[in-house]
Amino acid sequence: MAGFDDLIAALPAWPVILGAHLLLIVVPASVAFLALYVWKGNPFRWRKIQPGFAPPHAIRREVLYSLLTALIFALNGVFIYVSMANGWSLVYTHVADYGWLYGAFSLAVTIVLHDAYFYWTHRLMHHPRLFDRFHRLHHESHSPSPWAAYAFAPMEAVVQAMFLTILIFILPLHVTVIYLFMLHMIVRNVIGHSGFELFPRSVPAHPVLGVLTTTTHHDLHHSSRGSNYGLYFTWWDRLAGTEHPEYREVFDRVTGGPETPAASPSSTPVTWSPTAVDIENAERDSVWNVNACDAPDIADLEAPIGARPTR
Repeated sequence: MAGFDDLIAALPAWPVILGAHLLLIVVPASVAFLALYVWKGNPFRWRKIQPGFAPPHAIRREVLYSLLTALIFALNGVFIYVSMANGWSLVYTHVADYGWLYGAFSLAVTIVLHDAYFYWTHRLMHHPRLFDRFHRLHHESHSPSPWAAYAFAPMEAVVQAMFLTILIFILPLHVTVIYLFMLHMIVRNVIGHSGFELFPRSVPAHPVLGVLTTTTHHDLHHSSRGSNYGLYFTWWDRLAGTEHPEYREVFDRVTGGPETPAASPSSTPVTWSPTAVDIENAERDSVWNVNACDAPDIADLEAPIGARPTR
């Protein structure tokens, strides 16, 4: 463990680490928000997955907790920095130590392992005894924006930060691999919470690319609960039977074109609210799942534009 003197010695690096984490979260979220929610020329405007938009107070909440998450990630980054500087971890700085091929391999392994870590910790945080303390705040973004990607309660932010802290003591990682992994993690998370389907229509049915989670895949997790816990890949949801049964149907409607029902704010597919399947799954597997029906205050935190919040 890092000693007090080691932490003091790392203080000069703290502003740099904090600034890097702020940039990693703020820049992708800001770019996505401006391009999709502010820019009138948004080419994906007819691919809005849920009708309406979150009200300003919900966006402010997402921004605030995203900044708090950046702070927690940065504190974790200081520990990683101290561990690396003292030779306690397996982080290395010279590519020649393992070669470029291993570097690419370690990046792929890190992404796959993180997906597994995220899936199972995510499901665990849906346990009724843990949901309120760890995960409810994130689900207050019923209709998420890019800023919801890292709008975590402090306890959840710690859980998410711990993956890399654990991994650096198990798998040798070059510092560049760590940076690339974090960039991939944040960009994919922002895409998953963007509220607009950004993937090509052919992705879910593709024999290779079909394992990637689309924006619709994660958006269904926010709107219906009890399903779609994966972060980067769909295989854990498929293996564990937690993929939403109407995922492909909703994706096809959203990407079908401006003339399809899913593109019209006046037409709401049944999968945008808890379905009978969701409720049945939550009742059958209540140890792992908290259904939206158990969180009646969440729904009125987001409302279509022009609607007045009920509280």
